[in-house]
Amino acid sequence: MKYYIISGEASGDLHASNLMKSLKRIDKEADFRFFGGDLMQSEGGIMVKHYRNLAYMGFLPVVLHLGTILNNMKLCQNDMLAYEPDAVILVDYPGFNLKIARFVKEQTKIPVFYYISPKIWAWKGGRIKAIRKYVDCMLCIFPFEIKFYQQLAYPVVYVGNPTVDAIADRKSADETVENFVCRNRLSNKPIIALLPGSRKQEIKDNLPAMLAAASAFPDFQIVIGGAPGILPEYYQSFLKRVPASVVFEQTYLLLQQSKAALVTSGTATLETALLRIPQTVCYKTPLKHLAGFIWRHFFKVKYISLVNLIADRPIVRELFNENFSRKNIRNELTDLLYNESYILSMQAGYNEVIEQLGAPGASEQAAKTVMNWGNFKQPPS
Repeated sequence: MKYYIISGEASGDLHASNLMKSLKRIDKEADFRFFGGDLMQSEGGIMVKHYRNLAYMGFLPVVLHLGTILNNMKLCQNDMLAYEPDAVILVDYPGFNLKIARFVKEQTKIPVFYYISPKIWAWKGGRIKAIRKYVDCMLCIFPFEIKFYQQLAYPVVYVGNPTVDAIADRKSADETVENFVCRNRLSNKPIIALLPGSRKQEIKDNLPAMLAAASAFPDFQIVIGGAPGILPEYYQSFLKRVPASVVFEQTYLLLQQSKAALVTSGTATLETALLRIPQTVCYKTPLKHLAGFIWRHFFKVKYISLVNLIADRPIVRELFNENFSRKNIRNELTDLLYNESYILSMQAGYNEVIEQLGAPGASEQAAKTVMNWGNFKQPPS
């Protein structure tokens, strides 16, 4: 069978590549064309466009690159019609993908599957109308999404969470801390891990306070998890006053060797929980008062971290905007490093989250759901 897959960013490239791997295992004739990245390319097929030429974030960049975005969309539409796939699989990236879903349903009879739901449970709930109209099957990765969609009378399938798969399949899971520090030329002090985000603006807003707070614990060394696409020189510009090391492409290895972690919001909070490392979520945005107003009046969720969203209660402390300060981060670090009852309570909460997410196998279940669609006429029972 022929599959057309669209992913517009690095995380989608990872999850889509694993889905392709699973599809190949159960469909020996699987053939792919896609918008994606290097990981998808490694699974074979034809890459029509790399995601780095797609990802424009924020109002102004979108306006400035509107012509390019429209050209990419037209390219995708024409290429898809020429390829005539048996199924279209959209991976997150809703600004682009929901428009493609509409095109597919209005112009063809090709079934549309959506893997990794847009976060309409947090904001932009109006997108449910487009999903109902143009998406045949939503493949969800968080348990709370099922309840959300059911309340809106839209059928979905929970396939498990791909981060659980990534943690289970990680390389060097049994590496010792001695090997890790030796391989990365670190000191022998225990590690405080800093994960300050994946974009320059996030790093600029969050890393200085993280560094300042962590430097109050001289018996520990600070190690930053470098983000893909961010040059080492950018991190060094923040390290003139506080000594710290930076490691790249080793986030899981760094976390599993750390005593505690300071993490910005996002998938990293869930990864830290799955590795059972004590953490505090630290997130500051520009114009924090305006951001706070938007959060209170336009967002529909109580928490910014996936850990707390899944548990539906505060498992980890969230230092968001008004609560974000060096003093608060330092106080939290004290508990994360020395307060045994606090650590045990957090890890008990992690166990709840891990149980809710279920066993590994998200990409396998997603692939089976697509294949079991019943000649693409009705959803699986």
